[in-house]
Amino acid sequence: MNKLVARQRLVMTFTFFSMFFGAGNLIFPPFVGAQAGSATIPAAIGFIVSAVGLPILGVLAVTFAGGFDKLASRVSPKFALFLGVAIMLTIGPCFAIPRTATTSFEMMVAPFVPSSYGWLAQLIYSLVFFTLAFLFAQHPEKLSKVLGRFMGPLLLVLIAVLFIACLIHGIGIPANPMGDYSTNQIARGFLDGYQTMDLLAALYFGIVISANIRAQQVDDESQVQKETAYAGLGTGVLLIVIYGALSYVGVVSGAIVTIDPTKDTGATVLTNLTSSLFGTFGTAFLGVVFVIACLNVCTGLIGTCATYFHTRFRTVAGRTLSYRTWQVIFTVFSFIVSNAGLSAIIKVSVPVLSALYPIAIVLVLLTLTHKSLGARFPRVYFWASHPSPPASPVWSPSSAVPSAGWTRRWLCCLCSNTSSAGWSRLSSVLPLVSPMLRDGSSSRSVPESGGRSVMAAAAVSLL
Repeated sequence: MNKLVARQRLVMTFTFFSMFFGAGNLIFPPFVGAQAGSATIPAAIGFIVSAVGLPILGVLAVTFAGGFDKLASRVSPKFALFLGVAIMLTIGPCFAIPRTATTSFEMMVAPFVPSSYGWLAQLIYSLVFFTLAFLFAQHPEKLSKVLGRFMGPLLLVLIAVLFIACLIHGIGIPANPMGDYSTNQIARGFLDGYQTMDLLAALYFGIVISANIRAQQVDDESQVQKETAYAGLGTGVLLIVIYGALSYVGVVSGAIVTIDPTKDTGATVLTNLTSSLFGTFGTAFLGVVFVIACLNVCTGLIGTCATYFHTRFRTVAGRTLSYRTWQVIFTVFSFIVSNAGLSAIIKVSVPVLSALYPIAIVLVLLTLTHKSLGARFPRVYFWASHPSPPASPVWSPSSAVPSAGWTRRWLCCLCSNTSSAGWSRLSSVLPLVSPMLRDGSSSRSVPESGGRSVMAAAAVSLL
């Protein structure tokens, strides 16, 4: 077979979607809608561009580069191994995998258990949760049979029920934009969107998807890459629809119960809504949605991490480690970490995520522009892997960007948000390209030596 048929591509798309759509994906869009209120449309557009656009670009970049290792090896082989291990541990047992169990526990079990027995309930729940994830992830080439054909569609049905209930209830009078969404809703939504950290996951989910595609008798490597890209694009369409629906859910919830953006979260927004519309049953319903979403992502992450380490480290300290052994290691470690609590996990892991995410963005962008940039200036990959000094406080985007008012305001919002990983460095990149924006000159007008320095400095300053 040279390519997949339509039905097989649909299954692969649902498999990819099931791995991406987790607790963070459920929490952030409603929180955006509840805060943005009447300005939800521009806020949701910004969120979708970041939360969907960056991960899908990551899938395409890795696919066209022939894999993340080949992409990162353009810096150096050692860098590729180091960055790969760092990303895999971050989106795996050190943060993302334990968070799936902890978050789903807080939504499904904690509301119905006395606080005095919370630790015991969490211990039992996480044990059952990781046992199921372990069983589902034993064979990554068969994940589509579990995720694509059952759990993915079930998750969509649950979300559809919640969305239809909101349509029947109606919005009433939308709340006014509040908190960070009082102004610059598009830029704020964009910044909040990449906090889902799906780009890091996208860099390696292609491993499992490619195994599934090859299991369908697709032998040609170029066709495997194309089918992986198709699955990524299909997932993007699904995520756009779901994020739009969940943003609307947030608007309805915000109209019913006003939230405090400084204290409440997306989970609060969803709990307020389901409690108002469904009562106790609504809380249980929301918990089921969270459990399914988190179990989907946990299964995919365990399979991806085990596949990666089994491929890279078949022998450790003279002992051969099988795929299942790596799977056990990551499952047990994640089980232990998950019982430390969600706040402790976030406190330890967020700085690591903030360091890795800008590097991933730069590598993806360089790969997508490889023919026009990376192939001509190979050293730009090396400079992109090194940290840069803080952005210069002297330069401001409003002085470097042409006179378009909306562009200036949008860039000022991005560059002034120093809490967002990587984007605070944008202000040190734009001075390098702003002369070309002003003069309308093309890249051909830049001397080769000057172009090489400019491009390398631009990559460094993004970090």
